[in-house]
Amino acid sequence: MEIKIGIQHVARELTVETEATGAEVETDLRKALADGTMLAITDEKGRRVLVPADKIAYIDLGQEKTRPVGFGTV
Repeated sequence: MEIKIGIQHVARELTVETEATGAEVETDLRKALADGTMLAITDEKGRRVLVPADKIAYIDLGQEKTRPVGFGTV
């Protein structure tokens, strides 16, 4: 899933490809906001991305499953 994170006072958004579901990301965000901690997201390559939850302006949760590209059968 592709996640786009808008951060306050930063012109560019942060894009992360992760295997987490939208519900998992939303739950993690709610917990981080309630605790006043960092939102931690692990990308598809195993790297961890940490963002201060109180600095997040928005999160755009993309499609959970991408559509195949090309002429092959699915």
